[in-house]
This record gives sequence, C-alpha cells and structure tokens, in this order.
Amino acid sequence: MDFDQLRAELRQEHKDILAYWQRYAPDPVNGGFYGRVDYQNRPDPNADKGIVLNSRILWTFSAALHHTQHEDYRTTADQAFAAIQQHFVDSQYGGVFWSVSPTGQPKQTIKQLYGQAFALYGLSEYARVTNSAPALARAKELFRLMVTHAYDPLKGGFLEARARDWSPASDYILSKRDNQEVKTMNTHLHILEAFTCLYRVWPDATVAQQMRGMLDVFLKHIIEPKTYRMNLFMDENWRVRKTAVSYGHDIEASWLLPEAADLLAKVNTKDKPLQKTVRTVAINMARAASTGLDPDGGMNYEYDTTTKHLNRERSWWVMAEAMVGFLNAYQQTNEKPFLDKSLQSWAFIKKHLLDTKNGEWFSGVDETYKVLGNDKISMWKCPYHNSRACLEMLDRLEHLR
Repeated sequence: MDFDQLRAELRQEHKDILAYWQRYAPDPVNGGFYGRVDYQNRPDPNADKGIVLNSRILWTFSAALHHTQHEDYRTTADQAFAAIQQHFVDSQYGGVFWSVSPTGQPKQTIKQLYGQAFALYGLSEYARVTNSAPALARAKELFRLMVTHAYDPLKGGFLEARARDWSPASDYILSKRDNQEVKTMNTHLHILEAFTCLYRVWPDATVAQQMRGMLDVFLKHIIEPKTYRMNLFMDENWRVRKTAVSYGHDIEASWLLPEAADLLAKVNTKDKPLQKTVRTVAINMARAASTGLDPDGGMNYEYDTTTKHLNRERSWWVMAEAMVGFLNAYQQTNEKPFLDKSLQSWAFIKKHLLDTKNGEWFSGVDETYKVLGNDKISMWKCPYHNSRACLEMLDRLEHLR
C-alpha cells in the first residue's frame, strides 16, 4: 500500500471517530457523557456511567489535542475532566468510583484497580497537554493511593481491587475473588500503561521504580517463557488460576511493554539492559499472537486451553491493537510479514468493522462477518483503542518514511 494513502485514511478515520463522540456522547440533561448509545445512535438516558469510559474519553481528546492542536478537542477533554472531578472522585476516601448513576450519584464504589488505572491514564494525558495543576495533583494522589493500598511489597504487583475505604474487598468486578484470582494480567497491563503516561508528565523516581517493578512482574510471572503468551488470572503468589490465550491482549502488550521500557531508558541509561530484554520478549509475543490470525486478516478473540474452544469473534479493540502491535514488530525487526499483518488488520477493519452509515465502529463480527453487539458507546465501548491506533499508526508511519 502507498503509505501516503494509508496516512490519509488513518487521519480521516481519526477525525471521524472524534466527530462521532463529540456529536453522540455528551449528555445534555445530566452533564458528562451517556453511559450507553446503540448502533442507531440512540442514547439510553437510564444507563449508568463508568469511570473506564469517562477516563478513556478524557485520554482520547487530550491525546487528540496534543497531536493536532485543534482547540475544539480541548472542550471535550475539559468536559471529561469536569465529569470525573464532580461525579467520580470519592471525596471521603480518595480514588474514583467504578460507576455512577445517570445523574452522577455513586453506584459501584469498589476501588477496582483497573478503574483507578484508567483514571490515572486520562488525568496524566490531560495534565500533559493542558498543564492543568488540578489534574496533575489528582493523578499524583491516585498514584500514591494505588501504591499505598494495593501494591504487594512482598510478592510484587498489585491486588485486583479494594473496598471503598481501601480495605480488603469482598468481591471483584473483573475476576473471581472466591477463586483467588487476586492478580490479573489485564489490570497490570493497564496500570503499567497509566504509570508510563504519568511518568511523561511527572518523571518521579518512585514512578520509575514502579514501572521497573511492573515490567519485572510481566517478565517473571505473567508472560510464559516458552510460549510468550500471557497468563490471565493468578493468585496472590502468582500461581496461575486459569489458562487461556487472549490474542488481543498479547498483541497489545507487545507494544505497550517496550513503550514503557523505552521511556525508562530514555530518562536513565541504566535501564538500557531492561529495554533490550523487553524488546526481545515483545517481538516473540507478536510472533505468538500472530497464530490468532485467520487468512482474512481477522484476529480471533480467545482460545481456551482447557476446553480447546476458539472464540472466533473479531473484536473492534483486538483489531485496533493488532494494527499497532504488528507495525511495532516490523519497526523492530524490519520483517515484512509483520508489516503485511498490520496492513491486513486495517483492511479488515475498513471492510468489516467501520459503520459507514451511522459512524464509528461495530463492536465486532463473527467468523461469517455477522455484526455482533448493539453498543457504539457503553461501559467498555469507547474511543480509546481505535483513536489511539490511528495516532500510533500515523506516528510510526511518519518514522518509517
């Protein structure tokens, strides 16, 4: 493909994604953003609002402002920051709620570390581009709360969740406490992502120390050294509680881990050996993840190693991460098959996931290309994976020139 044409397509798609969210996401009655909008762009005014969605909106429009300098994006970023400050921040115990009612009243008050991480991620990017002192102060506070109350100083890593007052939680949202799934790959991946974003705007030694510790956790406990696939659920002592292959998370981690290691090495040359190790592992992770690809360029969702069941859904976020992960692997190796896989991912997205009638992306399609789901906006359906993929691709293609 002509790289100039590809960049033009991705630049336009990025604009289209942002335009969709600016048009259909804002809640004109209760403020903030709707918790759910369907495929026909009809909002559900009774849907609860989640910290993950709001934080991802904050990150998306902050990153867009950083990359384009279009002041129109600042307005949406400001709205997202205000919504988090007014409705999601726990003024009594600190941290953020998992969800609030449509009018902004606390609903799920558990301190799920996944939610804290995304709030930190969005706040850090917003502070980076706007120089907002309140946003940076909130980000620093979140970081300290997470480390103080959820970091495991003996075994490393972070516990999955805490109660509202940061005491031990009786239940988790993303894993099963009664099955001792107290440490998860997904939460650790996005904590590292958030710490990396924070470190760009606040290069504090404690943040760097936590980033090194997180990378060490991935290298020692989460990534299988023989298969280069990631364990999904673990107990307090890192014993694996469930075996499955998440192709999307594997390819996403294959570029997020070296991103963190590269930033550490850029600031401190002593981190060069860690950077080299992580890059080598990440390339092998991309090779392993490629086994989840079908000949049509679609990446399957998950393979259960116990039941041998292959989930052949091609999810919107998996395809977005595949596009970036394989291009990153090509940049590191100059192996053309990686480039081909990245381009095939974009071709698949254009053909099967873009909703050319109502805008944005479908949640996914099955192996027969039947559209799945009915949410353009939800607790999980957000503008972060696809808009970030566009920005990452544009930056990386510019370097390839």
